[in-house]
Amino acid sequence: MRINLFGGLRPGTGGPGTGGGVARNALAGAVLASMNIPQVLGYARIAGMPVVTGLYTVLLPLVAFAVFGSSRHLVVAADSATAAILFGSLPAMAAPTSEKYVALVGMVALLTAGLLLLARIFKLGFLADFLSRTVLVGFLAGVGIQVGIAMLTDMFGIATQSHRTLVQAWEILSGLRQANLPTLLLSVLVVAAILLGRRVVPRVPLPLFAVVGTIAASAAFHLAQHGIAVIGPVPGGLPSIGFPDVTWSETLALLPVAASCFVMIITQSAATSGAFAERYHESVDENADILGLSAANAVAAVSGAFVVNGSPTQTAMADRAGARSQIAQLVFAGVVLLVLLVLTGPLQYLPRCVLAAIVFTIAVGMINLPALRDIHRESPGEFYLAVATAAAVVAIGVEQGILLAIALSLFRHVRHSYRPHTMMLAPDPTGRWLPVPVAPGTETAPGLIVYRFGADLFYANHSRFTGDVRALVEHAPTPVRWFVVDAGAITDIDFSAARSMRELLDDLARQGVGMVLGRVSLYLRSDMDRHGITAAIGEARIFPTLHEAIAAVHGGAPASPAP
Repeated sequence: MRINLFGGLRPGTGGPGTGGGVARNALAGAVLASMNIPQVLGYARIAGMPVVTGLYTVLLPLVAFAVFGSSRHLVVAADSATAAILFGSLPAMAAPTSEKYVALVGMVALLTAGLLLLARIFKLGFLADFLSRTVLVGFLAGVGIQVGIAMLTDMFGIATQSHRTLVQAWEILSGLRQANLPTLLLSVLVVAAILLGRRVVPRVPLPLFAVVGTIAASAAFHLAQHGIAVIGPVPGGLPSIGFPDVTWSETLALLPVAASCFVMIITQSAATSGAFAERYHESVDENADILGLSAANAVAAVSGAFVVNGSPTQTAMADRAGARSQIAQLVFAGVVLLVLLVLTGPLQYLPRCVLAAIVFTIAVGMINLPALRDIHRESPGEFYLAVATAAAVVAIGVEQGILLAIALSLFRHVRHSYRPHTMMLAPDPTGRWLPVPVAPGTETAPGLIVYRFGADLFYANHSRFTGDVRALVEHAPTPVRWFVVDAGAITDIDFSAARSMRELLDDLARQGVGMVLGRVSLYLRSDMDRHGITAAIGEARIFPTLHEAIAAVHGGAPASPAP
């Protein structure tokens, strides 16, 4: 069991582990509750579940992740993406909000918990390592755009039919003439107050004041009668505990739905926890997070809730509120418990547009323009990858966008390995040897070429290596006697590259050219021994440093064995 409540900071640093940190996180939990309680009610509607089950997702599941998870920041609760998966798949099996539907949703959560547990057992947390900082920045930007567009419907008072972001944007544009003016004015007032307050009074919990103030105003002035939609009645009471009543055949039919939720949770939670850990220069145990997510979904299944996920929106809300440990999440759960017992009455007066406006300001903050500018300035290729990730999230969805981003990241890595940096040593006008780009017709010294290959040798790039060697030897100004390879960047040789290497050594031997390897690591030497390259090249021509390799062949002296 892992309990990660204080973030592991040293006492006296002013972090979450100190008294002030606990108080700050407790306040952040209260602020987070004020912003998130109405939001999870909306997610319950998206999932086709009774509205009160949204509150259940931020009660026991929140506590379960706080106990078993690793991330200090990740908020595990209802999420629009997994809620949409449920509503897109289960209505064909039962009517939404019905007792049968609730049982089916509970079984999906239980199956999802099982898949996550298997992922923990097989340590699939490494999947998060394929999400680079570039991908994370683009991912959060895409989610911010997606959420921001979704919030415009309630902010304008316009009804939309689609859950697709681009279709939603079109429906909003098409319905601007039907926008509710009082709703729009209240939304603009809340957004302006929060965004301005971040600059003027950044420590004041303005979203909390907005929620409390508008609930009071709505109750006193009957805003619903003026066309401003409110949340409406929310039943109270604690969730009942029990396993979903589902048949074996129905369970099998639910496996694809659970698999979709599993993929969404793994990718989205890993991206979100990784992004915020990167922001605060912290480490995250992805496998512990997977265990925490499994526990959270298991308790969601038995407490009448639905699938929970590491939500980027709610995590960003927690971050904005000042949460720096899972203490904030526990306080959030405590507030939810209080609401379920005695405070569901006032909640019904909260205007929907106020909730949407608060979430909209969070979505804006998720678009990290300074980071995007830095990426564009330092690495234009990675900037386009970030933009492609954001565009994919907006256009085709979070799950597909993340999977595409992983594929693009791997493709970019393979492309770099396929075309690595290569160079050779060549004399400058003063006679010094300096690294220069590989250019056939250039030599390091009469009869000598020193060449560096900047990646491991494998099936996709070995022809580039052998092609460079042959071209340099063929076009050298004087006949080449020694060809020295700086192998400092080569740590691995696969079967295909080894075969190609032995053929190259035979060709060079027929031309009277000897190959010598310098800066050979123990890992590379092991591969060379296994593939027969050491025997083909000769142990006397393999050296641990480049200096020894060059010294051994300089001036045509025979190579001596490495010490």
